[in-house]
Amino acid sequence: MRRCAASVGSNLAEGRGRRGDGDFGRFIQIASGSLTELEYQLLLSKELKYLAESEYKLINQKLAEVSRMLLSLEQKVKSTSAGK
Repeated sequence: MRRCAASVGSNLAEGRGRRGDGDFGRFIQIASGSLTELEYQLLLSKELKYLAESEYKLINQKLAEVSRMLLSLEQKVKSTSAGK
């Protein structure tokens, strides 16, 4: 789970360091994939009783917020690159 969480930010940083919005957009998608992987691992942790339901709900809400932020960023990058 730590690897997935770190991968989200790492992919955003790497994508921003690349040339052009196209590369950045691709890395945003990779970050979204890592976030989805983290969501699954969170669900699995709850199902295996490593997490209480209340902890799961709190963390899942935060992941949903990050997911919305990534989607918004991806849309912004797409609209910026389309306008060039």
